[in-house]
Amino acid sequence: MTASPSAPAGVTSDPSAPGGSAARVRRPRRLRAVWLLASLAFLLGLTVVSLAIGSREVAWADILAALGGSSDTLEEAAVYKRIPRTLLAVTVGGALGLSGAVMQGVTRNPLADPGILGVNMGASLAVICGIAWFGLTAPSSFIWMALLGAAATAVFVYVVGSLGRGGATPLKLALAGTATSAAFASFITAVVLPRGDIAGGVRSWQIGGVGGASFETIRLVLPFLLVGLLVSLASARGLNSLALGDDVAAGLGQRVALTRGAAALGAVLLCGAATAVAGPIGFVGLVVPHLCRLLVGVDHRWLLPFSAVGGAALLTAADVLGRIVARPSEIDVGIITALVGAPFFIHVVRRQKVRAL
Repeated sequence: MTASPSAPAGVTSDPSAPGGSAARVRRPRRLRAVWLLASLAFLLGLTVVSLAIGSREVAWADILAALGGSSDTLEEAAVYKRIPRTLLAVTVGGALGLSGAVMQGVTRNPLADPGILGVNMGASLAVICGIAWFGLTAPSSFIWMALLGAAATAVFVYVVGSLGRGGATPLKLALAGTATSAAFASFITAVVLPRGDIAGGVRSWQIGGVGGASFETIRLVLPFLLVGLLVSLASARGLNSLALGDDVAAGLGQRVALTRGAAALGAVLLCGAATAVAGPIGFVGLVVPHLCRLLVGVDHRWLLPFSAVGGAALLTAADVLGRIVARPSEIDVGIITALVGAPFFIHVVRRQKVRAL
């Protein structure tokens, strides 16, 4: 991409940022690689902290022994139980961060997020209907129901947001997603309220958390997350073209509908599978891509993997924080991410409003 004639040296007008064209400083490839390696190191440190912190104090020897498969002492057993929880936080956080970045690229909407667009709530409604009406109990069936609900909701919100003059504008998509989420939340309450036998477990799951993780759960959801990851990363170049506008992308030889559909499929796989095992955790897909753009720019070839790492780090940190602030009890990660993400959402909305003036 060439610099705008009026842009200062070292600055390029890059329209691939969601929401329009903006002058951004070029980031050398080496600097991006350094940021990515630093983020991976930070994530690794967070996983160690996650294994160490809980209701029972443990030593380094206990952590190493538990990683080796030992659970002979109470301390080693405590660490061993934290391993699947930490792995689930990393995988679900990475899936939500990556799906948020893909959704923002597909819709060219800086407010896009699996929660704000209603995709998480659609997955939740499908799972809860499966439990209440069809007696589903197997985790694998939860995953399929969540994927079905997420896909149907994504299509519905995009169609509704595309109605009227101007097509699928960022504001219309955000409003359609928010309204859909509110409606689905009411439907969930209507389904759960008469069913006292499932109400307790469903309400706990709806908050969003990783406390009930197991190696079996991770094994079941991992194939879906891997497919979603590969599809999303493969769509990076196409998303860069879509950021220039559909007409320009088509002129560059891009199959716009196919590119958008493939990228959306990857995002739906990621957020649907993540919701099935951890509940509807919000705002990770909104916060992480915006922060990552500040570090690596708007090139999706860098932004997508960086968002996956950032999402994993954010959710792992939220899980650790939830265990620290309420010891010996804990706060679910869905509450922590909401406390962080809601003010950030307001900030993004206000910034977009100012740009529109």
